[in-house]
Amino acid sequence: MSGEEQISQTGPIRVQRPSEAFSAYCNAEFERRRNSDEPFDEATYQEAMQLTLRKIRQLEEEGYA
Repeated sequence: MSGEEQISQTGPIRVQRPSEAFSAYCNAEFERRRNSDEPFDEATYQEAMQLTLRKIRQLEEEGYA
């Protein structure tokens, strides 16, 4: 092809929902904090993450996120 790039068509692109992106971020951050030498309250972190995820999912269901 003369200078043109070939486009791969593997199917429709799936956009990640805000709750999925937030959950992935929180899981990575949880592991990072757990493995650091800093004090870390795992139970409080998990509680805050779940509370926030519930709110984000509610907003998604209402069409705001």
